[in-house]
Amino acid sequence: MTSRAVTPAGSTALITGATAGIGAEFARQLAGQGHNVVLVARNRARLQAGASELSERYGVRAEVLSADLTDDAGVAAVVARLTDPARPVEILVNNAGIGLLRSFAESDIADETRHLKLHVETAMQLTHAALQGMLGQHSGRIINVASVAAFLPRGSYSAAKSWLVSFCRWASLAYSRQGVTVTAVCPGFTHTEFHDRMGMDKAATPRWMWLTAERVVREGLADNARGKAVSIPSKRYKVLTAAARILPDRLVAGPPRRAK
Repeated sequence: MTSRAVTPAGSTALITGATAGIGAEFARQLAGQGHNVVLVARNRARLQAGASELSERYGVRAEVLSADLTDDAGVAAVVARLTDPARPVEILVNNAGIGLLRSFAESDIADETRHLKLHVETAMQLTHAALQGMLGQHSGRIINVASVAAFLPRGSYSAAKSWLVSFCRWASLAYSRQGVTVTAVCPGFTHTEFHDRMGMDKAATPRWMWLTAERVVREGLADNARGKAVSIPSKRYKVLTAAARILPDRLVAGPPRRAK
């Protein structure tokens, strides 16, 4: 039995990776629900443009925080914002992410370490910071954007997202009775800048496997509001992940990523 999380309009949501794709869509939909937003990413100019658009369109307060979340100083800046008692954050969306095109053995280990830090260590630190205020208020919502890759043997990206899903399942159990809902949103292939930035040939993926950011966020927010620990947007990916749990790894691993 799940409970429904209610966060009143006028509360504040902090979204990482908020300049494009799923992060920008979370900001739009949350602002559309009347929440003030704190937009976090590296590119200050894009953050400011996005903040201005949200303020003008929805009449909410939109704050920008430029930070590199693979860097300790950047993470510390966001932790400080999340733990500021004078400006509470009631909703956290950990969305910032990167992808690596090469196989693990071919990748530079510095890139792999940075990748792991962003997807695991940073998400953990920001979740911990957000919980400090949320548990005191007995109210809050945390969404960690994972991936259906968490259920597949697909290298270090799958491993990192698998950790995030497991962490969210535990955190949901641990904190739901204290008023805080924690959800891992696990999209499949989604039309964003993510795959373009990593140089992947998107034409190699069948059309039917692609989702829109609007749908991923809409279903993810709804599942979080219902108190679900894991959200897998779309029926097609629910079926695929269910099959992946019972089929041999060699059948579900899929082909390696292909460069453009």
